[in-house]
Order: sequence, then C-alpha cells, then structure tokens
Amino acid sequence: MSIELPDIERALAEHEPFSWLPADALSDMARSIEVSYKQAGEDVLVLDEPIHHLHFIRSGEVELFRRDGSLYNRLPAGHVFGQMGLLMKGKVRFPATTRKDSLFYLIPSELFIDYCEKYSEFGDFFEVNEHSILEQATQVGTDDMTTVPVTEVIKAEPLLITPDTTVAECAMRISDNYIAAALVQDDQGNLLGIVTDSDLRARVIAKSLPYDTPVGEIMSTEPLVMDDHAYLHEVMLVMLRNNTHHVPIVDDNRVLGIVSLLDVVAHESQNSLLLVRSILSSESIDALAQLSEQLPAVYERLVNEHATSHMIGSAMSVIGASFMQQMAKLAEEELGPPPVPYCLIALGSLARDEQLLVTDQDNALILSDDYDEAAHGTYFEQFSKMVCEGLDRCGYPLCEGLIMASNPKWRMRRSEWRAQFTNWIEKPEPEALLNACIFFDLVAVHGTKIWAKELQKFISTKAKNSKPFLALLARNALKRTPPLGVFKNFVLEEDGRQGKSLNIKRRGTAPLTDIIRVHALATGSMSQNSFERLEDISKTKLLPQEKYDELTNALELLYSLRAHQQMLAIRDKREPNNNIAPDTLSFTRQRSLKEAFNVVAQAQRFLKYRYTANG
Repeated sequence: MSIELPDIERALAEHEPFSWLPADALSDMARSIEVSYKQAGEDVLVLDEPIHHLHFIRSGEVELFRRDGSLYNRLPAGHVFGQMGLLMKGKVRFPATTRKDSLFYLIPSELFIDYCEKYSEFGDFFEVNEHSILEQATQVGTDDMTTVPVTEVIKAEPLLITPDTTVAECAMRISDNYIAAALVQDDQGNLLGIVTDSDLRARVIAKSLPYDTPVGEIMSTEPLVMDDHAYLHEVMLVMLRNNTHHVPIVDDNRVLGIVSLLDVVAHESQNSLLLVRSILSSESIDALAQLSEQLPAVYERLVNEHATSHMIGSAMSVIGASFMQQMAKLAEEELGPPPVPYCLIALGSLARDEQLLVTDQDNALILSDDYDEAAHGTYFEQFSKMVCEGLDRCGYPLCEGLIMASNPKWRMRRSEWRAQFTNWIEKPEPEALLNACIFFDLVAVHGTKIWAKELQKFISTKAKNSKPFLALLARNALKRTPPLGVFKNFVLEEDGRQGKSLNIKRRGTAPLTDIIRVHALATGSMSQNSFERLEDISKTKLLPQEKYDELTNALELLYSLRAHQQMLAIRDKREPNNNIAPDTLSFTRQRSLKEAFNVVAQAQRFLKYRYTANG
C-alpha cells in the first residue's frame, strides 16, 4: 500500500508521544514504517505469539483482550498498542482484533526500543506517564452487557418481503418461520418498513381489513436500525428510549437479522429494560412506588457488570424519565386531557443522561402560548403536584431548591421561557445565574417534545454569541474546586457527618460538568450529555486532542468511582451517598483519583483565562 511519507509524518505528529520527538527522529521513524490494513473482525495480534512492531492506529478501531478472552480495552484512531509485549519478552500480552476496518502504521521494535532509551519523554509515555494512569483506570470492564456483539443474539435469517405482499401471506410466513416480524424491502434491497405480529392484530384483524391488503399499507415505516458493530447493551438502550420491541441489524445496506425484546430478555433476564417496560405499563402510583424498590438492585447489577459510567447514567436516566412520563400519563387520566398543550421537561443530571442512584428531582413545564392562568392554572397546578409528589414516593426526593413544576415559577409559556433564557444570557447576574445553571441542561420527557428541542436550539444560538454570559458562567464554574492540597494530597472534610472523606460529586463531577457546559455553550453544541458535549467540543479545536482525552478519562473515572461507592453502600445495606474515604481505595486508585482532580484543576485554570467579558 503506497502512502506518502509526509502523510505518515503529519499523522504521527498530531499525537503524543510522537509529537514530542525531534523532527529528524520523527522523519526517520516515518521512513521505517510499514503500512498494514485489516478488515473488521480480523486478528491483529495473537496471544503469546512473537511481536515485532508497535502498532499505531491510523484509522478504524481495535479491541484488546485479556488472556481469558474478556475485553480489556477499545482503542480508536490515534492510539497505539503492542508496547507491553515489546517491553516484556517480545510476546503478545493482549491479543488484538479489529472492530472496524482499520489502517495501521507498524513501527519496528528495534526502533521503538531505541527511541524509548534515547528520548526519555517518549519512553516515559509508555512506562509511567500520568496520562496512562487515567486511561488504565477507565478501561472497559468484562461484563456481558458491554462486550456481547449484537450479532451473537441474532437467531435466524430475516424474513424479507415486498410492499405488495398480502397480509395473509405475511402472516403465514411469520407463523411458518416461528418469528415475530418481517422486514419490507423494495426491489433494490432498501429497507422500507417492518411488520410485526402485533401490527397484524392491531391494524388488520382489529380493523377487519381484507386479507389481500398489501403490507405496504399497514407496515411501520422507517424502523430504527443499528449496525452490526453494535453491542447488546446499545441495542437495549435504543429499545428503552423508543419503546420498541424489534430492531433490525444491518451491515451497510444489507439486513442481517432482527433483534427482538425477547432476544434481549433471554440474554438479560433481569435488567433496566424490563424495569422500564413495567414502569410504562403501570396503572397506579402505588404500582410505580412498588417498582421503584427495584432501583437499587438494577443499579447494583449495572455497576457489578462493569458498565461504563455513560451506560450506567443513560440507563438510570431512562428509568427516571420513564417514571416521570408514566406519572404524567396517570395525572392526565385522573384530571382529564390537558386544556392546552404542554411539555414536561427534566433538568440537570437526568437531562444529561448522567443520573446515578443518589439524586433528587428537577423538572419544569413549558406551556402553550394559549395558556390562560385563570382558565388553566388549576389543572396544571394539580397536574404538577401529582407528578412531583408521585416522583417523591418513587425515591426521587423533592428538590430543596424548589426547581420543580410544582413551583409556579417554573411553569411558563413558550415565549416566557425564551424571554427567561434571554434575560439570563443577555443580562447575567452572578447569584441568579448560579441557581439557573441547571436549566441549561434540559430534555423533553412528555407532551409536545419538539418545544424542548426548539428551546435547546434557541439557547445554543444565543449563548454562543454572549461573551459576558460565558465569562460569568465560567466564573461560577470555578466556585467548586477539586480537593487537592499544595502537594497533591487530598483535602478531606471533617464536619462530623462525613468524617475523613471527600464529596466526589460536589468536588469532582459537578465542577467538571460545569466546565464542559461552558465550553459546550461557547461552541454551539446542542448535546446535553457531558461525554457527547466533549465530542462536539473536540471537533471545534477549542481544546487540543490530549486535553479532550484527559477530560474524558477524568469524567469517566470520577463518575465510575461515585457509582462504585454507591453500589458498595447498597451491598452493605448502608444509605448510599456521594462521599469517598480515600484511605479505603487502593494506592493505584488513589493515584488515579488525584490525577483526575488535577485534570479538573487544570481545566478550571484554562477556563479562567479563556472566557472574559471582553475576549
């Protein structure tokens, strides 16, 4: 494969530790490199076989495995692997397989060893550099949810039919194949829709349609699909979010099969998916309160199975949103249809998909501009009270700051919400903005959901162009500092209640999400989740790639430690909280935690000088 040397040099120079090498050394390395290409699913390194090259991932994605076959890490483009084997006996320590089609630069072992000895900064990167501390601390775990490829649960070839197939023939073929759905394609193989057994019951039998009706008239169009590189947990989250029972799996444009709810249930017997299904079918607040008792067990399972913090936060947020949604439906059933359209929104960690077990509720209502207080006020007062008090019964305590729809201050018309955000952004006041930060993370839960999207877009456009607002938001993000002393020792709180511990939310995840929010608003990102906001920020070149990696790893570590400590409290039958006693952590974990706090401190220093009212 022919690739120009300048291209190789340029690609290497964009990433540490190659960017630290002298120009002539980097040129020599580029000239010695071999280029290799592997298709998705191919082995790159095999356990205990001799290894002769350091592998740099130019494009694609690679998975590394432990000796027992469990997943050790996933590496995207710009990362290297194979160094452990080269530095220790020259044999592969972690076998590697491509997850996507991948292009590699192969650096000869002799040159790699020589450079490690000749250039100390380069060598330190592969041995004891601080960035690797966080990377190693946030490596993927070994659980089934995150490591089972969705293709493993596909049981059969998909049943493919055309739009002119009759519903009678479709039903017969579904029955003969002992499946629950058929996929509808055109003559070119494009996926047009899906027909399930429930569609046949509800849209054909229940409506007494003739059996020669073409399936094109009753199919569900534009079905949600996922590619064959997805993992079972990712498919499960799609089902959770969209309340769907069947997800077609595709390889480019070719349909490989359908994963159904039953397939997931068969693999994951008791999980967040089943809890959400139960929540959304509950017919009373008492039933919801009883289901909420399962939350600790579901949470414990997620953490025990080493799901990433993003997965845990997403699952717990979907569960929280499901409780809110069903509570709103029950309120409508009792009070009658709403007199004007509305949108129930969640704020804060639930909106960011970062909710853990210890949380209160933060919500609000967007009302139609046709809302009239005299005519409609009583309905929405009762509605909000039912929702908020119901959530309180389900383990989501009332917000001490009264940021809830039950507070009339946070029930506003669409135009009033735009005016409120305009006031916060164009005329920012320190104290008011300190309490209002939570409103800049919002998501629709029930009702006219498009209104929340419109408000997100409105905020994104307005905030990006307001330097005084961003400067004040940045200043507020500096108020909570990481608990590190002059010599990087932990500064612990000793107020009698917490003892010798630190609050990892107040001093870790909260200031970091504040920092990320400022950058996200400054770059016009409409994402709500902090990891997704970081991805958006990384595309703008506001931060160097290494800073993006540091912030991502620090966020993962801090959230994972919070989740793990709460899980231990559940296991020990203690009340979970956000406190961590560092002396209960291993030396390696303490070191990783200090480095994560140091990343937060550095990010705050950057924030201080990056955002000023004039610049």
